[in-house]
Amino acid sequence: MSELKRTLSLKDAISIVAGSMIGSGIFIVSSHIARDVNSSVLLIFVWILAGLITFLGALSYGELSSAIPDEGGQYVYLKKIFSEKIAFIYGWTLFLVIQTGTLAAVNIAFAKFLGLIFPYLSSSNIIFSFGQYHLSFQQIFAIFTVLTITYINSRGIKAGVLTQNIFTLTKVLSIVLIIVCGICFGANFDVIRENFSLSNNHFIFNINSIKLIGMSIVGALFSSITWNNVTFITSEIKKPEKNIKKALLIGTGLVISLYFLLNMIYLTTLPLDLIKTSPEDIVVAQLMLKIFGKKALYIIALIIAISAFGCANGMILTGSRIYYKMAKDKVFFRSLAYIERHTRVPQNSLWLQCFWICVLILWGNYAQLLDYVIYSSVIFYALTIGGIYRMRKLYPENKGGYKVPDFVPVLFIILASFIIISLTIFKPGYTVPGLVITLLGFPVYEFWRRKNKNGNK
Repeated sequence: MSELKRTLSLKDAISIVAGSMIGSGIFIVSSHIARDVNSSVLLIFVWILAGLITFLGALSYGELSSAIPDEGGQYVYLKKIFSEKIAFIYGWTLFLVIQTGTLAAVNIAFAKFLGLIFPYLSSSNIIFSFGQYHLSFQQIFAIFTVLTITYINSRGIKAGVLTQNIFTLTKVLSIVLIIVCGICFGANFDVIRENFSLSNNHFIFNINSIKLIGMSIVGALFSSITWNNVTFITSEIKKPEKNIKKALLIGTGLVISLYFLLNMIYLTTLPLDLIKTSPEDIVVAQLMLKIFGKKALYIIALIIAISAFGCANGMILTGSRIYYKMAKDKVFFRSLAYIERHTRVPQNSLWLQCFWICVLILWGNYAQLLDYVIYSSVIFYALTIGGIYRMRKLYPENKGGYKVPDFVPVLFIILASFIIISLTIFKPGYTVPGLVITLLGFPVYEFWRRKNKNGNK
């Protein structure tokens, strides 16, 4: 069995952070948030709060990656700080919901936005129906996309990272171009005055406003929730104890800044009511339509499709490394620990991940899985970051290394707890199933542990 090889530079790691974060969400969820909060100031506040949470998390993971620069990233942090069981529960939830559920949605988004250019990719183009179940050509194309990206990454880490770098650069430049166009051609002082007037942003701090913020931040967080993916490929990054920390800070800082600027462009160009009622919730299409007319819609559709493809590529590349590591620890299918001799990638892990993503796409309930993704992800983020204090006691030899100020993990845990409590109270229909999926991992772990024990006799 070969081992993974350290071939990725800091530039590659930054590309994976930024590319995995920027998908289709930033172009869509502002419409959902605007409808929820009904205020331009609160819309920006939600994005600032989501950006703060993301950056606090990235700072905290910088310390974790410096102290524990081992393959597997977050999975290994949980294993070394808490236990193998807790790490398995995370890996289990990542496989069933967090990583694959996100990928199912992102690949559907890729097909959806290409459908604006090629109408036969529409979800209304039904191939097969059975009762309430409908299989569309859009789903088939999304599956084809997953297969294509998985094949690219199965050919070697260089192929996957080259694809990632190209798509990350393209979508970052595209967002910058949209921002520049908005500043130069879209800014409207009447719109600015209307969107930011006190009469249209009347705010009372009460339980209802807290509920609004707690619910609406889900979309903003989903647009950047995958910043931790770079830690999954620690064993393939040069000087991980330094480069992962730098990649997290640079990558998240870049994306948070772009997200803030893009939302400011929305609010300086479009009245809030237009943002709330954007067709298909594609705010950026409404923006470019106002500036350049209908000819810009195809360009926007292509930009969003590129963003979704690049996001999917980064997540498929990184996610497979967690299941590979779990297999090496003998708590998942042993065949997933196989590294192909020529390509030096965990091919079995890549293809099992591909299979489950396709199942979720065919199932069709991927949209509901997004709520499970946020809830489960934030719980594990809070648990991992809370473990920093335990890690400092367990690994005192890292005292001279990178250390975040104590207020950073504390503030992250407070904000994460606010989101977890809000979703638990106000969206139990989404959180309970997510908890059930996570808790099912405990008996599954016991099954694997007994299986390994019997196999060693």
